[in-house]
Amino acid sequence: MTAVSASVTTSKFSTHEKAQQINLDNSFYGTFAEIGAGQEVARSFFRVGGAAGTVAKSMSAYDMTFSDAIYGPAERYVSEERLLEMLDHEYYLLQERLSVKRGSDTRFFVFANTVVAKGYRTPRDCHAWTGIRLQMRPGGPVNQMILHYRLLDNDTLQQQEAIGMMGVNLIYAAYMFWDNLDLLLGSLKDNLGEDRIEIDMFRMSGDDLEKHDNRIASLKMVQGGICKAALFSPDGEILQPSDTFYKKSILMERGFFRPVTKVNIDMMEKARARFLQEGEIEGSRPIEIMEITMRNLLTGGEIDYDDFLARVDCIGSMRKHVLISGMGEFYRLQHYLERYTDHLIGIVIGQPLLKEIFNEKYYEDLPGGILESFGRLFKSRLKMYVYPSVNESTGEPLCAKDLNLPEHLYHLHMYLMGNDYIVDLPTPAHPLPYHPSKVISDKIINGDPSWEDFVPAKVVELIREQNLFGCK
Repeated sequence: MTAVSASVTTSKFSTHEKAQQINLDNSFYGTFAEIGAGQEVARSFFRVGGAAGTVAKSMSAYDMTFSDAIYGPAERYVSEERLLEMLDHEYYLLQERLSVKRGSDTRFFVFANTVVAKGYRTPRDCHAWTGIRLQMRPGGPVNQMILHYRLLDNDTLQQQEAIGMMGVNLIYAAYMFWDNLDLLLGSLKDNLGEDRIEIDMFRMSGDDLEKHDNRIASLKMVQGGICKAALFSPDGEILQPSDTFYKKSILMERGFFRPVTKVNIDMMEKARARFLQEGEIEGSRPIEIMEITMRNLLTGGEIDYDDFLARVDCIGSMRKHVLISGMGEFYRLQHYLERYTDHLIGIVIGQPLLKEIFNEKYYEDLPGGILESFGRLFKSRLKMYVYPSVNESTGEPLCAKDLNLPEHLYHLHMYLMGNDYIVDLPTPAHPLPYHPSKVISDKIINGDPSWEDFVPAKVVELIREQNLFGCK
């Protein structure tokens, strides 16, 4: 078992100190290519002195015609596709022109970013794609780090400053900490508070970086508060939320998924059938996501990374996306999702969790208490679909409408149900056998074969093949 409790670690160096330290190393040499909001990263290296030791070329192509002439035509200029075209082009030129002259004693790099910053005329979502392609040693293989972040400052000059700091942090992390994942991740937001930059995607590739699992890196970023959430495709690829969710409806189920069970899949299937009846869906299939909160990953205050990867792989085998989030409250989750899509959002839960949502102790930090929480949660296009549980004493189904609440909350519950904010899913004719995740995982560990009755066949096969969750 790989259990790690330590969070990512910040480097404590200022932006000035980082740029100066790199400038003093003549063996690290490369190109800066920046589109949008000025050449803020290159400027950080020029103003500390000694930039001749680092900067082979600094350029920017603001005009679309010039940009297309250099990098090829693009549908979107602030996109991962454009960033990769910039890295491809500039790294090729760097190697072509300098490899013979100084390739034997130089670690070449190309830093690139493409940014939408605050404009004077129209409000817009301010964000950036940024990346670095580099060698970890002279003559070594090419490695790459790609990062997407949102700019949160309301002032243009502050945004430009943040862009420069973010770029220096990424270059320094790749230059200094590529071999230490915790230091690498922790240094990405050095000197930048949560109210200035929000990273929502980070991905690494290359021979020297393949020892770092991108999924664990993303989890560590959520764990360390660097990201609010991390999104994975069914194949385990790290995804950028705005690209994935753009103009898409979302159907999301929260759970432990240790492992994903037949009940989990039935919940999603029943919810999908109901979701597709909503007029706003217009027949399009939603993106289906299994969401795990950090609290649902913690065991005794620690995270078992092997266990985490096992959960992700099992969910992926059922062709569902995975979201790891640090947002325990549903209204925070809703706020996160609505930034990326204006389409309908459906959240699938079991009847016992619905009762927890009505527990007022979770909203004591809000001035408006539970009313403010529900106002935020249901203010826009969101519906909560409730899967029935079973009364263990009588065997009767327990639906959302059967929720036993204090009298002062009863009418609030009825209002939400009467207006289809909370929707009962149909009771299965033959309810599937259900046990909590811990009961099923204990059966797996103890070698009790009855666990297979609760788990989809594909997941059973994966667990047995890879000895997941302690399966022998």
